[in-house]
This record gives sequence, C-alpha cells and structure tokens, in this order.
Amino acid sequence: MSDSLVIIPTYKEKENIEAIIQKVFALEKSFDILIVDDNSPDGTPEIVEKLQEVYKDRLYLLKREGKQGLGTAYIEGFKYALSKDYQYIFEMDADFSHNPEDLEKLYHACTKLGFELAIGSRYIKGVNVVNWPISRVLMSYFASSYVRMITRMPIRDTTAGFKCYRRIVLETIDLDRIKFVGYAFQIEMKFSAWKYGFRIKEVPIIFTDRSKGTSKMSKGIFKEAILGVIQMRLNSFFKKYRRADIQKPRTD
Repeated sequence: MSDSLVIIPTYKEKENIEAIIQKVFALEKSFDILIVDDNSPDGTPEIVEKLQEVYKDRLYLLKREGKQGLGTAYIEGFKYALSKDYQYIFEMDADFSHNPEDLEKLYHACTKLGFELAIGSRYIKGVNVVNWPISRVLMSYFASSYVRMITRMPIRDTTAGFKCYRRIVLETIDLDRIKFVGYAFQIEMKFSAWKYGFRIKEVPIIFTDRSKGTSKMSKGIFKEAILGVIQMRLNSFFKKYRRADIQKPRTD
C-alpha cells in the first residue's frame, strides 16, 4: 500500500480513464488511485472495474448514484482516504489537463519541503494554460484575482483543482460543513486550510485543456464561485479556527 492516494472524480470519461490510470501507475513514485464515479452512462466505471483486475490493491472505485457534483465526490474520497492509512491525498482531473508527472512535484513539496498543502498553480509564473480560448483564460485569471481580493488569501491560483494535502489538513477541516459542490469547492477548501494556519505552497504547472471528452464547466458553476466567496468570507468572521498541532511529515 502506498502512502499516497490520488482521487479522480469521473463523469463520462471513457476516452481518458484507462490512459490516466496507466500513466499514474507508470510513475517512479508509487501512488494508489481512487476513482469516484457519478454513475457515468458511457461505461467509465466498467473500464475501471476491468483495470482493477490488473491493478489489485492499488486501484479503487466508488460508484455513486447520479451526478452529485465535484465537491461531494471529493468529500467522499477524502473520507475514504482518512479511513485508511494514507498520509498524502491528491486531487486530480481525469482528462489530462493535469499532467500526472506533476504529482511527484506536489508530493515533494509536502514531504521534503514541509508544506501541508501543495497546489499545482497555473498562475504562479505568468499564465501557464494551453489550448484555452483567451476568453476562458481571462475569466479564470480574473476570477482568481477576485477571490484573492475578497478572501485575502495569498494564493495566485485560488480555483486550482490539482492539489496534495497532508492528512492532518483533512482531519482538521470539518468536511461535513463544506458548503460548495461545484467550482467554489476548490476555493473553500483552500480558504479553510489557510484560515487554520496550514503552510501552503504553489507549485508551477502547465495546465492543458482536455483533448478528449467534454468539459463539465458551466455558467452556474462560475456563478456559485463569484457569489459564494462573499458569503464564505462573511461567515469566517463568526467562526473560530484553532490551529492544528502540525507534526513534521514522515520521510520513511
């Protein structure tokens, strides 16, 4: 069993799922994978089940009823990871917009550099996005700027979805009280980690838009992020964040 679990939410990802799993398992560093599938009608979970015969004790699958949202998929994945002995828990997309090779960079930031949360950042060194129309690049970039202005978080890529948590972060945050289920989920998790005083590192990556399958982004998801951060910031004034007793990461 690895000390690291990569959580990959899926919905209609049959074009990508086998390749992304094989790419992760081909890395020098050993990672386990948990697929959280929202009842994909295209055969995605069936592909994963066949691969489980090959990657026994390394590949896991949670099948959910209906499309319930990104945030709830990750929350279920986090709870699964915490119920096991995983020390490092990762978020990653299934569509290769996140390069699996960068998992090792995030792991290094948490294990060797001593951070509790490592973020694969598109904006820490300019704008590192490939195959997005300029309108979407601007929308994403200024959304992060807006979130930073409202929350005061010292994070350049506030909406990033490629991350590594040390388990203490997920043990400290009350996962059942995370409000958002869409795009804003990523903001809320970073905001909570920051408010609890965890050390956060942005690791530069190149984000490449999917070449197969269809995007799950929608205007409603952006609306949740834009309006939700104001309420999130206001609510934080009435909440006490007790800093966790942070231990040095294991290096064995």
